[in-house]
Amino acid sequence: MAAMAFSASVSEIRTPFLGRSLEMASFQTLGCRNARFVETKCSLVRPLQFSNGRLTPPMFKEHSIPDSSVQRHHQEMVSKPDTRLRIFSGTANSLLSQEVASYMGLNLGKIKIKRFADGEIYIQLQESVRGCDVFLVQPTCPPANENLMELLIMIDACRRASARTITAVIPYFGYARADRKTQGRESIAAKLVANLITEAGANRVLACDLHSGQSMGYFDIPVDHVYGEPVILDYLASKMISSNDLVVVSPDVGGVARARAFAKKLSDAPLAIVDKRRPGHNVSEVMNLIGDVKGKVAVMVDDMIDTAGTIASAASLLHQEGARAVYACCTHAVFSPPAIERLSGGLFQEVIITNTIPVAEKNYFPQLTVLSVANLLGETIWRFHDDGSVSSIFQ
Repeated sequence: MAAMAFSASVSEIRTPFLGRSLEMASFQTLGCRNARFVETKCSLVRPLQFSNGRLTPPMFKEHSIPDSSVQRHHQEMVSKPDTRLRIFSGTANSLLSQEVASYMGLNLGKIKIKRFADGEIYIQLQESVRGCDVFLVQPTCPPANENLMELLIMIDACRRASARTITAVIPYFGYARADRKTQGRESIAAKLVANLITEAGANRVLACDLHSGQSMGYFDIPVDHVYGEPVILDYLASKMISSNDLVVVSPDVGGVARARAFAKKLSDAPLAIVDKRRPGHNVSEVMNLIGDVKGKVAVMVDDMIDTAGTIASAASLLHQEGARAVYACCTHAVFSPPAIERLSGGLFQEVIITNTIPVAEKNYFPQLTVLSVANLLGETIWRFHDDGSVSSIFQ
């Protein structure tokens, strides 16, 4: 299939190859909260994207939904802003925090964050949170230690300010890869970080696409795990790729379950697996391919791209095996050097990521597309606050 151009227009998706699977996977990425999640064909409004290295702001559109108790409840919430809900942002991803607040029709809470000359962090809430449900949006992306410490101090400040509940909204959970011992005398840093967040005073955690689901068990407080998959699926649906031309690829054996679930929602597309061996940290070697990609559009799915060694080696193998085009999809764009050189070197038709981690200006390249998860996080926060179901978002 020829290269597919970007389009910022509103697309009415009637994708033949998705059929009923699209109905299950549809996450209506709308620009306001009156877009409730329903099982119907998706009317897609393109989320926040970077096209050819330039920021394209999200589009907002009013959608009519059936008159129901849910709609009336939302209208009441709009007319009477909830004064018991507060959203505060750390410095790690303030743009995403602002998008979440905008989706919810709220303003970000006032907070003072500064660093002393010796590097110590000072945080002061500049409005009362007594008796409020507080949500702190702070991914622990690079610099991971700085952002983690900032989150812990924010939690402590809210606890000492008598907040009713404190939810740590962590779009990207750093240290998630250190979730088990693979050799003797190693630490399990994911458990340590979970303990720190709990002991700091958090009552609940909202995380997006954890590296492994077992990390939820490291917390002694409730953890809600949401996925960026629906946002990416909606975007891929707008590409109108025929199901006969599509194959979903896992770049390693560890990601097979993720790729299988992704393929199932793409009208049960065929699956291929890249088998590799990793001789050292951040170094990978591709061995062989399990499955057929000849003449097909390969969509590689992973939870994150760090140095891009794994996914670039896999893309090279797919081209050798006759793939017509290769798309890379991931939720978290860590982009440690030399990731940009590998991703922009011509192996990929398009690299599709989300904004759980802010993308530095120097890391833009023409094939990069960034989708926003702000609406997903915003709707989840509302459901927390309203004691609603989170899992129904993905049904």
